[in-house]
Amino acid sequence: MTVPADNFDRDDPRAVRRAIRDGRFTGFTNQVARGYVQGNLVAVPAEHAAAFEAYCRANAAALPILGISAPGERTLPAIAEDIDLARDAGGYTVFRDGVPVETPRDARAVWRDDLVAFVLGCSFSFEAILQANGVRLRHLDENDVSAMYVTDRDTVPVGPFCGKLVVSMRALTPADAIRATLVSARYPQFHGPPVSLGLPADLGIADLAESYGGHGLTRLQPGELPVFWPCGATGQIAAREAQLPICITHHKAHMIVTDLPLPAGDI
Repeated sequence: MTVPADNFDRDDPRAVRRAIRDGRFTGFTNQVARGYVQGNLVAVPAEHAAAFEAYCRANAAALPILGISAPGERTLPAIAEDIDLARDAGGYTVFRDGVPVETPRDARAVWRDDLVAFVLGCSFSFEAILQANGVRLRHLDENDVSAMYVTDRDTVPVGPFCGKLVVSMRALTPADAIRATLVSARYPQFHGPPVSLGLPADLGIADLAESYGGHGLTRLQPGELPVFWPCGATGQIAAREAQLPICITHHKAHMIVTDLPLPAGDI
């Protein structure tokens, strides 16, 4: 009997990474390894790593640091023993001089010996926690992801890194919005509480249909509010503004899946 190529344990982060690495899983990661922490990836040249780390710490709600690699290393044992940061995201965006130039599935060909990789907290990590606390996430029911938006709020600049805050949005009922705010506030490593509830114009967002990256659930139903959290894609904006000779990030919702379990008892 032939075993389907996509037949793997979707709850096991190691199995998920192997399936991504082998090309057997190419989808968004928000509905796999849901008991484990996921992260954004930003890899910058070593000469800019100290400034980028300081930028992350100055804007910690959007860019909470989960781990930092050694220069040139594609491994990061602090988050997973067998991880390959150039292969396990399932999709990458390569920026040169601030311009996106390619979106490879595998980044080994462009990974440099001087790159320092940052894995930053991601709101995918708290979605299972929100659901365990009774919050309905309609985008998951519809097999979608949360939409992202570039706001008009400036981040705290450090060195060459600056730019606008990016947020992720979830369509929630008022009751769920209150519950989600209280729950997410307990997890600063996953962006903490929302920055705005129900007021996209307060963030300079003119049209919910115009999401950053062009993906995610953007349509509200009657009785729903748009609820906005800080987003790790803020780091992409900052890297573009810095016009680094090279920067490699994850592509869209293809996150780094770690072996770090979500807080015990919360899911």
